[in-house]
Amino acid sequence: MKAIRLYNTEDGKCTFEIGKIPNKTTIDSKGFFAQTHVDAYEKVAHAAPRKQYVVTLKGKLKFKVSNGDTFIIEPGVILIAEDTKGSGHTWDLVKGDKWERLYIPLTEDGSDQFIKD
Repeated sequence: MKAIRLYNTEDGKCTFEIGKIPNKTTIDSKGFFAQTHVDAYEKVAHAAPRKQYVVTLKGKLKFKVSNGDTFIIEPGVILIAEDTKGSGHTWDLVKGDKWERLYIPLTEDGSDQFIKD
């Protein structure tokens, strides 16, 4: 399954890499929660509040990282947010009027199972 991983560079900035997560893999998680509203901190550049999978159910978004590079997240692409320090990332909804998503927080020492392309 296609995945994009946000992570911090040594200088504290945010970047990303494209890859996948294997089918039928198990992740160590702390449960999950659904969200449709946008919290105030999400409207500006922000770091991920925790290491987590973000599974988009509805909506198409353009994410932007520290150096200005962008990528698209839409249903079928798993976002792995691990940029928990620094200025983080921004995003804009580019298709649809709502972002429906599931957050799956990962355990501190659990593997994200990400395989870089």
